[in-house]
Amino acid sequence: MAALLKRPLKLALVQLAMGPDKSANLSRARTRVLEAAQKGASLIILPECFNSPYGCQYFPKYAETLLPSPPSKDKSPSFHALSDLAKEAKAYLLGGSIPEYETSTKKYFNTSLMFNPGGELIATHRKVHLFDIDIPGKITFKESEILSPGNKVTLVDLPEYGKIAIAICYDIRFPELAMIAARKGCFLLLYPGAFNLTTGALHWSLQARARAMDNQLYVGLCSPARDMEASYKAWGHSMVVDPNAAVMAEAGENEEIVYADLNADVIEETRKGIPLGGQRRFDVYPDVSEGKIRFEE
Repeated sequence: MAALLKRPLKLALVQLAMGPDKSANLSRARTRVLEAAQKGASLIILPECFNSPYGCQYFPKYAETLLPSPPSKDKSPSFHALSDLAKEAKAYLLGGSIPEYETSTKKYFNTSLMFNPGGELIATHRKVHLFDIDIPGKITFKESEILSPGNKVTLVDLPEYGKIAIAICYDIRFPELAMIAARKGCFLLLYPGAFNLTTGALHWSLQARARAMDNQLYVGLCSPARDMEASYKAWGHSMVVDPNAAVMAEAGENEEIVYADLNADVIEETRKGIPLGGQRRFDVYPDVSEGKIRFEE
């Protein structure tokens, strides 16, 4: 069987510090992405809502119109900044996510854009599962007050390397997306995300390691840096986990870049040692990857 990961890949997660100035956020992202590229990263990830503060009160103000694609620079400065940056860095670039406004439906989305080293858009993922929680005495947050959900699984083929999956933050709590990606041949799950101080302490690392362990592939979570002056305080701790659920690299709370070298041998050795793929009992329970799956909006 051909390797899921065709050749070694250096992954970089940019745990970016963001503020209220979109232009400054885009400039800061450019500096950090180019730094990662200079250190050899060929796949670079930015955090959820990397161009703006995170919060329902901010989504409409910072939202950009992405359709029809490509949008004009006036409609989506972040789209063009990411495209130009991927080309300048000569790397695959996952632009975390940005607030999107769709004029035809008058709906807002939390949307991730991925560009190839030529600056071409190769994937778009709208957050499928909206962050609606209420933990008494800790945090109440309802993205659905402003945002609408996306409606598809997002798998992306990087011709030199293999297939990856993209999802956003709260999506990680729904293992079906990861199971589908793994059984469709992905070697890596990527989740730009902004867990908070409550959910981050509880579940950030646990979710990353669980998705890696269950599916025996690499997982990357990319958070904003923590800002204790912000209305929403991100957890930080961006991390890469290997197919055996070991944490390969983890950031602290402040702005930094974490790197990990991914290779096919770790996937193959993990799956050979614990051969889950051949032990599943689809005569007892259904295979979610063979169900009715939406790959288009």
